[in-house]
Amino acid sequence: MSQSPRHATVSMLVQNPAHFIAFGAGSGLSPKAPGTVGTLWGWASFVVIQHGLGPGLQTDVIWAGLLVAGWLVGIWACTHTARSLHVADPGSVVWDEIWAFWLILWLMGPVDWVGQALAFAAFRFFDAVKPGPVGWADRLFKLRPGEAIGWRQGLGIMFDDLVAALCTLVLLALAVAVRQGGVSAGLLS
Repeated sequence: MSQSPRHATVSMLVQNPAHFIAFGAGSGLSPKAPGTVGTLWGWASFVVIQHGLGPGLQTDVIWAGLLVAGWLVGIWACTHTARSLHVADPGSVVWDEIWAFWLILWLMGPVDWVGQALAFAAFRFFDAVKPGPVGWADRLFKLRPGEAIGWRQGLGIMFDDLVAALCTLVLLALAVAVRQGGVSAGLLS
């Protein structure tokens, strides 16, 4: 017998570290566009963390470690929170957006706020519309009939945003290549 879905609440947020992470420190509790609000939180937190760390190789190593740990913790937190809400992919779970946007900003950095804003718009498009490979990734780990919410769904919550991040990075790289004279210009010079 399946349980009725629950709504994310502030009390859930503060009662469990998995929920605090999955709800993006509360950004996922937004009544409107929680994925967008979570991505904005990811953007703001990236800027603060990056400013605190400063430039350099040591910062890149720290970011790589944060992203690896964030992926693993994210699967756990998203799985736990999806189970608690009785929903396989709850909209209030936004750690996947935060993590994916951190990945984008780290890989494309350093870049000014205009480049970051373009990355934000492209990522939100890929994450919300789910064209092509993002739609495939979203369907890959969907709940099967009779299956209980488990680690597959937590992985799926994270995975489609990873694919959306990669699509964003490819699109932005192509835009830069075209702006600089075309993709073949760099290959033939």
